[in-house]
Amino acid sequence: MSEESPTPSEWPSEWLRGVVGLCILRILTDGPTYGYAIGAALADSGLGTLKGGTLYPLLKRLEDAGYVTTEWRAGDGGPGRKYYHLTRSGEDELAHAGGRWVRFTEVTRSIIQGPRTAATTPQEVES
Repeated sequence: MSEESPTPSEWPSEWLRGVVGLCILRILTDGPTYGYAIGAALADSGLGTLKGGTLYPLLKRLEDAGYVTTEWRAGDGGPGRKYYHLTRSGEDELAHAGGRWVRFTEVTRSIIQGPRTAATTPQEVES
């Protein structure tokens, strides 16, 4: 990964696992939509392309948690599409966990980019 401008395909999967669910909930605040459109929105936002084997199980987990509901709608000349709707519980989760995530990134950013403090010995840490 380049340090200056990582491309979406370079985001570590561990990072994505921690935040993609929240990003999906945020996308659904704009209204009900289907899986392909959610994936496209995530890619357009800079997270990169999620494989269907990642996106759809995550959507299922969000549904099982009660954060989204689903409905099948007929397609325009094609197959039907499963639409995902954000529930009140999903809105609450986005507000709560999203706030915590933002705070977490602020803390980690301050550690990573902040001024270096004096070296600490293991003995100082234990006291």
